[in-house]
Amino acid sequence: MPMGKLISSSSDLDRKFWVALALFAGLAALVWLTMGEGKVLVFGKPVEMRLIPLVVIGALALRTVLARQAEKIRKNSQ
Repeated sequence: MPMGKLISSSSDLDRKFWVALALFAGLAALVWLTMGEGKVLVFGKPVEMRLIPLVVIGALALRTVLARQAEKIRKNSQ
């Protein structure tokens, strides 16, 4: 298999990045609209149940952004 097929182009990675962020935003909107307004105790403090999956989705989005930045730094250092 040629190496060109294994390595995505920069524009392809940029497109995938923006699609991933759009999907994270859509998923967060679905969570906000579909989850009920309950409260749950977290470390002894009441927290809205909606916020728990939103924090997880936000952490995944942050990881995606950091991975993209790391890839840009790696490409520039070569």
